[in-house]
Amino acid sequence: MEKTIINPWKWQDQRSYVQAVEVKNVTGTLYCSGQAAVDADGKSSTADAKTQLLQAMENLETVISQAGYECKNIVRLTIYTTNAEELLPHFFEIFQPWVEKHGMKQALTFMEVKSLFETLKVELEATVVK
Repeated sequence: MEKTIINPWKWQDQRSYVQAVEVKNVTGTLYCSGQAAVDADGKSSTADAKTQLLQAMENLETVISQAGYECKNIVRLTIYTTNAEELLPHFFEIFQPWVEKHGMKQALTFMEVKSLFETLKVELEATVVK
């Protein structure tokens, strides 16, 4: 697999994402359903957005790993939240170290939505390549 990062500007570098990722010679593509703060028994979290973001990231890592892929090869990530104002103060302190830990270079969309399933406040949807 060959990845090329397209960044016409530098400002996004401090926000832990890239403007575009071109991928060639892929041997597999994994399209992950939205991962949220749901425990192994299927119970949705009632915790705050920060705690839910941490759990959603752990769940996404689990799905990617179980499929035989690596987080470093996430090329597209969409983050949904029901309350951007609640999540943003914690977002970069949690998200940037996670991106750095995995050496990720992904296109990113951050979106506030009216609601998510049950009591969920954060959901992560990813595309991963091999």
